[in-house]
Amino acid sequence: MARQVTVVPKLIDVARWLWIASACVGMLRFVAQLFDREMLVSEARRQNPAMSQDQIDAGVNGGVLFGLVIAVAVLVAYTRLANTMARGRNWARIVLTVLGGASVAFGLFRLGAWGSGAAASLGVEMQPVDLAVTAVTTVLDASAIVLMYRVSAHFAKRVAVDTDSPRT
Repeated sequence: MARQVTVVPKLIDVARWLWIASACVGMLRFVAQLFDREMLVSEARRQNPAMSQDQIDAGVNGGVLFGLVIAVAVLVAYTRLANTMARGRNWARIVLTVLGGASVAFGLFRLGAWGSGAAASLGVEMQPVDLAVTAVTTVLDASAIVLMYRVSAHFAKRVAVDTDSPRT
């Protein structure tokens, strides 16, 4: 049985790489926060003042390991979804649209809260690096969503191929 090769339009290929880039930027910032051990230890101590240093260290180590596993899983999921979308699977485009839309909405909310001063009035401290990462990922996600829908014919062709092919 010959495998049909799908030609990926340029805009869809760019959207794929924007999704992957957005996931990488978000993951790198998350991992950088995980390795701020001093902040993690002080936060653990603030939340649980009765814990010993050994307990705090064990909790922080476990949290860092769990965080790394989650970060890798999210990066792999976004990469697989982006590659599946590039192959013309409409369901992957829909999933990316929902995830990306939520990311864009959260990013705009976060940037708006910072810009209006609402975050500071609530006592929420936003680091410049976090704001930059939020701005970058918001733009990457919004751009990827727009590009995916500029070439809807790529997904329509895939649906036609899938419905015309015999099922085994």
